[in-house]
Amino acid sequence: MNGIHIRKGYRPGAIGRVVELHGRYYSRHWGFGSFFEAKVAREMALFMDSYDDKRDGLWTAAMDDRVQGAIVIDGAHADGQGAHLRWFVVSERLQGQGIGGRLIGEAMAFCRSRGYGRVYLWTFEGLYAAHRLYEKAGFELVAQQEGRQWGREVNEQQWVLQVHGE
Repeated sequence: MNGIHIRKGYRPGAIGRVVELHGRYYSRHWGFGSFFEAKVAREMALFMDSYDDKRDGLWTAAMDDRVQGAIVIDGAHADGQGAHLRWFVVSERLQGQGIGGRLIGEAMAFCRSRGYGRVYLWTFEGLYAAHRLYEKAGFELVAQQEGRQWGREVNEQQWVLQVHGE
C-alpha cells in the first residue's frame, strides 16, 4: 500500500503505540480491560530492555510517521522452544490492505535468515483474519485450551511453523 513504510527496529513512540493498538482493539472487540493492556505494556517493555538486533526483531508499519501495525520476533529461546512471534497488530483503519501479510513476511524472512527452525505464537479462537494470515505463512494449529492469560476466559491456541532455510 502506498504511504505505508515497514521498518525493522525501534522507532520513537513504537512501544506505546503498539500497546495502544492492542488495548483499543481487544477492548472494543473482546471486552479486554486494563489487565490485558498492562500485560502487553509490561511484557513489551521487558522485551525491549533485552532486545538484541541479531536475535530479535521488531517491525513497524507506519503511515505519516505514525505506527499503524507491528510484529515482533523474540529469539531469546529460539534454540530450545523456538522463536516467539508476539504483538502482531494492524490498526483497524488499515486492516484488510495487506499490511499484516507484509509484516508476517518480514518476520518469517528474518527467522529463515537466522536459521530458526521453529516459530510459535499464542493467540485465541475467533481472530479469524489473523489465523488466515498464519495459515498462509505455513503455521499450523497444534494446541488449544481454555485459559485466562489475557485477563478473561478464552480458547487459547498455539500455532507453530517449522521454518526451512532460504
